[in-house]
Amino acid sequence: MPTGACSTVWGSASPVNATDLESWLRQRRAQGLYRHREVVEGPQGAAVVVEGRRLVNFCSNDYLGLANHPDVVLAWQRGAERYGVGSGASHLICGHLRPHHQLEEELAEFTGRERALLFSTGYQANLGVISALTEPGDRVYQDRLNHASLLDGARLAGARLRRYPHGDTAILARWLARHPAALIATDGVFSMDGDLAPLPRLAELAKAHGAWLYVDDAHGFGVLGPDGSGTVAHYRLDQEQVPVLMATLGKAVGVFGAFVAGSQVLIETLIQKARTYVYTTALPPAAAEAVRASLGLIRRQSWRREYLKHLIERFRQGARELNLPLLPSATPVQPLVVGDSQAAVALARKLREQGFWVAPIRPPTVPPGSARLRITLTADHREEQVERLLTALTRCLA
Repeated sequence: MPTGACSTVWGSASPVNATDLESWLRQRRAQGLYRHREVVEGPQGAAVVVEGRRLVNFCSNDYLGLANHPDVVLAWQRGAERYGVGSGASHLICGHLRPHHQLEEELAEFTGRERALLFSTGYQANLGVISALTEPGDRVYQDRLNHASLLDGARLAGARLRRYPHGDTAILARWLARHPAALIATDGVFSMDGDLAPLPRLAELAKAHGAWLYVDDAHGFGVLGPDGSGTVAHYRLDQEQVPVLMATLGKAVGVFGAFVAGSQVLIETLIQKARTYVYTTALPPAAAEAVRASLGLIRRQSWRREYLKHLIERFRQGARELNLPLLPSATPVQPLVVGDSQAAVALARKLREQGFWVAPIRPPTVPPGSARLRITLTADHREEQVERLLTALTRCLA
């Protein structure tokens, strides 16, 4: 059975002792599925230093190149000087500081919604919101390629989770006609394929069948829409059509954290019921100040989105000319499907030898047989770097 993006599976049986764990790890290595961490020296950027070697970085989610922007760094520093480095408590105790409150107001205004609520991570937001809006036994329908946190949110809630084929609103409509759902959840931009969810049709179905529509826009926020406010704005949908919007602040925004935006009653309900909000320490206030600075840049510097769009178009044009098998995507996520996991690892290794860092993505993050290179473009890249990557890909594949 295909797995959704970023899912976790052990296989036929879960390891129960150290010997089983060692055996499982050996199996992962043999299958080309073993993962390990790379230590990066210095800040994120179009080029990074890894193990003493400078590599052109094509695997970062810092889509607008803001993670090391001097204005954002300065805002963090000034925030730390004024408010310290920790919030000290959860939002509901004494950890809700002025920068948190100001950021929530700015996020609500930016997304055209009544209220916004900060979470420490996008994973926590998805777990908390779905659990707060559903009861055990409620039906929850989700796209098969949704992020793992959306799937886990439904499981944590005790919901009756069912996953419709990727983007298939016809099947979803038939399911809803037979068995109405409490909630429909989808990524806005799918993190491993780079394509967009059919939000207008999903909004129609949710309204017709009385379900919440929940959009996780982690990879669209900051990049899409006329003002950068995301996939929902790209489709020109409003709060009534998409009542629950979540986005992260560590990708295009370049900092850390997440938020949920919606109606006054939704946010007040989450403050009371979302366990991952109630029972966790608030973001450092300095992080909130840095996000506020980054949002200002996103709103003022539309050239970042325009230049990024140009790079995406140039990369895809070059890939077509070279017959590179890219999946259809108009976002910074450009997947090149290889198929076999070990072949994907080998291709990534060859690219690294030529000075390019591209992440091989393998099951269970993507369905079996669809291992790929997940190439991501950012506004920090130069066109010359994109051209060199295309040349290197052609050479390595040949």
